[in-house]
Amino acid sequence: MKKLVLLFSLLFFSTLFSQKRMKNYDHIMSSKNIYEINAFLRDAHPDDPRRSVLKPRVMEMMREYIKNAHPADQKVKEMQEMLAMLKKRPSTKITFDEMNAIIKQKQIAKYKAELEAKQALTNYTPSSAQNTFVVNASAAAAIPDAEAEEFNMLMTVSPIEHKNKTVKILNSLFDNDPSSKECIVLIENKSDCNIIVRMEGIGNIKYRLAVPAHDNSSIVVDKGDYLFTSLVCGAQYASQKTIQKALMVALGGPPAP
Repeated sequence: MKKLVLLFSLLFFSTLFSQKRMKNYDHIMSSKNIYEINAFLRDAHPDDPRRSVLKPRVMEMMREYIKNAHPADQKVKEMQEMLAMLKKRPSTKITFDEMNAIIKQKQIAKYKAELEAKQALTNYTPSSAQNTFVVNASAAAAIPDAEAEEFNMLMTVSPIEHKNKTVKILNSLFDNDPSSKECIVLIENKSDCNIIVRMEGIGNIKYRLAVPAHDNSSIVVDKGDYLFTSLVCGAQYASQKTIQKALMVALGGPPAP
């Protein structure tokens, strides 16, 4: 019996330690990091008394950042969006329905414009900066961007293929049936490089999505578990994702301060 009690005690403290190690806000009151305080406001209990102090503090920090930012600072827009949300709600946390609405607004506007204008096919011409990745700094060895031709091929589709893809994506955006076997994935590329995002599922289920620099693209995929990989300006990205609802992934954003 003592061994059983000891075992449960060890499991309890192990779980408690793991949770605190993942998200430890013990010193949040002394934090000067906008992103850390913002995360606390998203995670903390609605009645946590620290909210009343930290919310106005982080809003003032955001105002100061925007005031002193360089005109070309790409994080200014993000700070403005977070500040606007905090003026109307307790945190920047958004619900699935709100995220889905954001995706719908972006993609419906984008694809309707493409259909109406019968947008010309887009080709990728790699620049010298993006065409070479250094893999051995000491030897200055470089390899050519092997994905340029593949990116070109993925971006070059016939008008009929483009229209079919657009219709499928728009149908998925308006499909709220939980029994549906498919859902939409939106990839936002915040980097200066064109990228290809690869999604590998179970068996032979594989998808490739070309996303131009500072743009976004969408794809309708089967629900399930996927390994996402990509080369973002030479840096390897890899992440496991379980897709059961509409998903939005941002790549190549600026690092947190």
